[in-house]
Amino acid sequence: MSWFAALRDTARTGLTLDRALTDPKRAVRGAVAVALVLFPTLALGGVSLATSAAMGAFIAGSATFQRSFRPRASLAVAAGAGLGISTFLGYLAAGVPGLFPVLLAVWAFGAGLAWAIGPTAGVVATNTVSVMLIVVQLPVSVTAALGHGLVAALGGVVQAVVITLWPIGSWSAQRDALADTYAELADYARRLRQDPTAHVDPAPFMTARHAAALTPWQDRHRPPELRGLRGIAERIRPTLAALADPRIGAPEEGPERDRAREVLAAAAEVMDALARAVSTGDPLRFPRSAPALTLVRPDDEGPRLQGAARRSARRLGGLLRKAADTLDRNDEETITTPVVGVGGALHKPSIVRMLPVALRAVRRQLRPRSAIFQHAVRLAAVVTVSYLLARLAGFHHGYWAPMTAAMVMRPDFAQTYSRGVARLAGTVVGVAVSTLVVQLAHPGEWVLAALAVVCIGGAYLAFRTGYALTTVGISTYVVFLLGLQAGNPLVTAFERVGLTLLGGTVALVTYALFPTWQTARLGERLAEWLAAAGRYAGAVVACYVEPGAPRGRVVRSALLDSREARSELLQAMQRADAEPGRHESGLAGVSRRQIDRARAAVGALGRAAVLLEAHLPGGDAEPVPGAREYGEELRLATAVAAGALLTGRGVEFGAVRGAQARLEEGLAAAGGGAGAGVQGEVVRAGTRLVGLALRDLERALRGSSGGGSRDGGGVRGEGRGSGIRWESERYG
Repeated sequence: MSWFAALRDTARTGLTLDRALTDPKRAVRGAVAVALVLFPTLALGGVSLATSAAMGAFIAGSATFQRSFRPRASLAVAAGAGLGISTFLGYLAAGVPGLFPVLLAVWAFGAGLAWAIGPTAGVVATNTVSVMLIVVQLPVSVTAALGHGLVAALGGVVQAVVITLWPIGSWSAQRDALADTYAELADYARRLRQDPTAHVDPAPFMTARHAAALTPWQDRHRPPELRGLRGIAERIRPTLAALADPRIGAPEEGPERDRAREVLAAAAEVMDALARAVSTGDPLRFPRSAPALTLVRPDDEGPRLQGAARRSARRLGGLLRKAADTLDRNDEETITTPVVGVGGALHKPSIVRMLPVALRAVRRQLRPRSAIFQHAVRLAAVVTVSYLLARLAGFHHGYWAPMTAAMVMRPDFAQTYSRGVARLAGTVVGVAVSTLVVQLAHPGEWVLAALAVVCIGGAYLAFRTGYALTTVGISTYVVFLLGLQAGNPLVTAFERVGLTLLGGTVALVTYALFPTWQTARLGERLAEWLAAAGRYAGAVVACYVEPGAPRGRVVRSALLDSREARSELLQAMQRADAEPGRHESGLAGVSRRQIDRARAAVGALGRAAVLLEAHLPGGDAEPVPGAREYGEELRLATAVAAGALLTGRGVEFGAVRGAQARLEEGLAAAGGGAGAGVQGEVVRAGTRLVGLALRDLERALRGSSGGGSRDGGGVRGEGRGSGIRWESERYG
């Protein structure tokens, strides 16, 4: 993509407004909390103290609108604490000549590193930089620094108190996450009716897992309908895939395929009903098609599903009935029912206990090649440079330039440039409107304070609409708030627009000169996903070796690692699509088109593992001969291939093909034994799908003319096993 096209697209994104609003009740609640802080401090402490308190309440309120599954009150308190510290240190440093720019650079660097903890922490930490810049411009003595810091923190406490006393949708985020999971499963079942090899989107499952991690307080107050359903959804996912796949489940054509489509359609409607019940909290109402799930019973008339497909359909019906029973049973319980911590339960530590974890996450990013570290350096640079340029230019309200730079800068290109355009447009409109109001109406202190509260309520309301409109509300809020002080509003308005342009330009130019291109990281992300998918597939195959051995936690951990690696790759690819110019993929001799094909091949490998997981044997089943060697070889080969990708060497899976051949020989030798029954057929079909995926991966990365073997999926023959063994000796 050319620079012109990239800038055009990011500008369009920044100015786009969605037809969505934040919950009006939550917006009003946040504005009320700001008012409860602003008016008393204005009456008792004057303009300077009221500004610190109002900014603290505003930023703490903004933290509660971030996408997080923690209690909103704890987010407000944490944000208030950070604001109090930044305000206190800012006032202290402002009294010492030359110290404030140093503190500003160090604080901005730390705020950039906070992105290592998560987007919510990164956004809140960046906001503390803005507050530090604004409040320290107000004339106070150094001895009052502690008081201003405490008042800024008080804003967060008041937000937390208001949230506690006025709860609105306390569990809506968790409900929506779980409901989205069942809605995705329903959509997946419908797609499988048309495309038996369709892929499920793992993003809702990952979000639901994050939502299921609860603090002790949340665990005690969780609505009963949110218990137990996520685990059932995880088991439904592979069962749907196994039923629809023509190699393992129902045949591709014929009466059994028609029966499978009926079951999938009925399952989709049941899962839609489950999603609605979870989202709204209303009782579960089954659709009329629900009885179609009983088509797998032996006494049905007409064609029936056979073999593995029949087992999958039975399991699907049982899981859906279990989900419905869980929801109905929980409707009869109360939220005071004690919750017993069982194995695998997800517990979220409190914010205080998260501090060591957060520090470790930040420490891991302290390396020059880290995208978070590079963002922290850029953020510190643009904030400090903008501040010094504004001071050298003699602007009275010079803080507006570094504040703009801090709010615009983000770790990736698309967000930085789209926010830069939105920030400039929103600031111009907001400053123009607020200045016009001040010039025409000449409002007093109390009217300005009331207008500031109204504007911040509008900013909260527009959080889901677009950053440009949110910036309009924030700009008018700050103008009205600082308008409590004396000064020419018209001159101030022109200064603020010019400083916004200055800060935004510094941020955008700095990112262009010192970028972090995601395209260059695609190879690393692909290698991580390949290794994780291989571990997952190997862990699933290992379950067929010792059916009675505990296996759930190992398979689950490998699946989560694979999902996380896939998510990081897709996120990097999405960001890379918006980047200008042509950049290397991070893999020697591998183009972006090859990476796209390789991604599809690794996705097919993961899907084959999902199908095998859907038919995991019971504890009394016989082991499948050859599965142990195959699973170990698969894990090793994918790990070696990931290393070979990063070092520019060829990717070959000849050793896996050899293990596949020996596995098939073992199954053939078993004859009519248990190993050659349904489990053996499942393993044979699943490993053949793995072979097809690995063959496609070889061809994607090396070209069809020089790719891997052409033995119809690598089911037979050793292929180029010596190459893999040589790599194993080198990297193993």
